[in-house]
Amino acid sequence: MKEKEYLKGRGAQKNPPNKFLQYLYEARDDFLEYCRLEGEEAESNKTQYLPVFPKTIVNKVTSPDVGMMYSMNPYQGCEHGCIYCYARNTHEFWGYSAGMDFERRILVKEKAAELLEEKLLSKSWKAETIVMSGNTDCYQPAEQKFRITRACLEVFLKYRHPVGIITKNAFILKDLDIIKELNKHRLIGVNISITSLSEKTRRILEPRTASLKKRLRTIKVLSENDIPVNAMLAPIIPGINSHEILKLAKTVSDHGALSFGITVVRLNGAIGQIFTDWIRKTLPDRAERVLHLIEDCHGGKLNDSRFGIRNRGEGKIAQQIRDMANLARKTYFKDKSFPELNKNLFETYKSGQTKLF
Repeated sequence: MKEKEYLKGRGAQKNPPNKFLQYLYEARDDFLEYCRLEGEEAESNKTQYLPVFPKTIVNKVTSPDVGMMYSMNPYQGCEHGCIYCYARNTHEFWGYSAGMDFERRILVKEKAAELLEEKLLSKSWKAETIVMSGNTDCYQPAEQKFRITRACLEVFLKYRHPVGIITKNAFILKDLDIIKELNKHRLIGVNISITSLSEKTRRILEPRTASLKKRLRTIKVLSENDIPVNAMLAPIIPGINSHEILKLAKTVSDHGALSFGITVVRLNGAIGQIFTDWIRKTLPDRAERVLHLIEDCHGGKLNDSRFGIRNRGEGKIAQQIRDMANLARKTYFKDKSFPELNKNLFETYKSGQTKLF
C-alpha cells in the first residue's frame, strides 16, 4: 500500500503508543486500504477542543532547570505543533498520544480564571510570579475562541499579582490594553520564543505558529510600550539552527528585547521517536547527521534527564553553543537587564484594604 501522505500543517507525523495505557490502537493496512478505495478518511485531522475540569490550575515547579516557581496552563496540548516540544509527553497523562493527538486534541480548562482567583485568595498564598505557558502556549489558536488567557490576566490585574507569559504567537497583542495596565504596576514580563530567522525552518519546526516577521513585530510593539521582553532562543538544535545564535540575539536585541534565554534540545520520552520519524521524512538528507549531533550533546543519547545538565548538554558542541550565547550577551545585551516584578501590592488588594481609600 502507498505510504501515508505527509500531514501538512502538523508537526508530528505519527501517534506513538501511550505508555500508560494497557491497550493500544493500531490502524491496520487492510482498513487503511479500504478507506482509500472508498474515498474516506481513516481519521480526522481536524482540531478538537475538549473541555476539562481540573480542581486546581496553579502548579508548583520543582525542577531547578526552569526559571520559575509557579506556572499555569489554560490549555493542554498545543495546536502550534512544534516538533521538539517537551510538553508533548504530558498529553499521555490525559490518556492521549504525545504525537498527533497533542496537536489535534486540545483540552480546554474553561474554569481557569475562577480556579486562579480561588488560589490567590487562599490564606496560605503569598505573591510569587505565576508564569502562563509553563507547559503549553496560552496564546495558541484556541485562545482566539475561548479567551481564557484574557480572563486570567483580568484576575491578575484585579489583585495586582505578578504574572509572566511565554508565547510564540502575535495574538498576545490583542491583550495589549490589559498588559499595559499590568505593566503600570510592574506586574508583567513577557517571553517571546523565536527559534530561527528562517521562515522555511520556522514552518517545518513550528508549523502553526506566528511568522518570524509577526513575532519580531510583537517584541518591538511590547518594548515600545516599555513592557519587559525576554526572547527565548530555544531550543537550539545542532545542525538546524545552531548557526543562528549570534544573528538571533542581535535581531531580538535590535527589536527591544532586554535579555534572552537558550537551551539545547533534548528529546525525552516519546519525543525521541516522534522527532526521529519527523526529521527522516522532512529533512532526509541531513536527518542522521542532526540526530548524531544531538546525541553528542547528551552522552550518546537523544535525551539526558539529569537536573542541571539536561537543558545545557555536555561535550564540545554543547560548549560551543554556550560560548556563542555568552558572546551574544556581551555583545548585544551588555547594558540591558530584565527587571524583577512587583510583589508588594498583592496583599493589600487581596485583603480588600483598598476599599478604605
